[in-house]
Amino acid sequence: MNLIGPFTYELSFDALKFSVRCPAGTAKFSGAVCSRLPKLYVVSLNAWPIYIGVTKQPIRNRLRLGWSATGANGYHGYAWRHKCTEATLDVWCHTDPGQKPPEIDVETVEAEVVYLIRQHGQWPAFQTEIHFHRSDRVHRDAAAEIFGRYHTSQDTNRSLGGFELTNAIVSAPPVHRGST
Repeated sequence: MNLIGPFTYELSFDALKFSVRCPAGTAKFSGAVCSRLPKLYVVSLNAWPIYIGVTKQPIRNRLRLGWSATGANGYHGYAWRHKCTEATLDVWCHTDPGQKPPEIDVETVEAEVVYLIRQHGQWPAFQTEIHFHRSDRVHRDAAAEIFGRYHTSQDTNRSLGGFELTNAIVSAPPVHRGST
């Protein structure tokens, strides 16, 4: 397995549209993220993942699908587009997927990354689906490297779980829990 990346972009958005800014300052995606290679992508707020996804589509097409969903056929699109106004998008591309279904390796890494996030508190705040496959050391090592990019403070994780971020880019009511 050969994952290249991350390719990092800043997203600005509302519930209906998004714009992208790459590190070079341009407003478009480029390179491997525009290919049909299998990709793992992480959406994060304040350096903490809120959503992990996989796609074989060019990343702009995948995001467009998440923004244009209406609920037809049961798919409502990205929930985080309704709660946030900006996020960081990191993308890794699998350059040698082999003969098996090409997305299997990135789906396996996706599940391992989500599992690592859960070990630090809660599931990613907007995660709605995970693909589980038998993992090997190579998948777990890739997941650990990807997860290592993100801030692992328990305080950050707890505040994201309730969507109460200090920069006010998330607007959900506080979660009320019963007393113990």
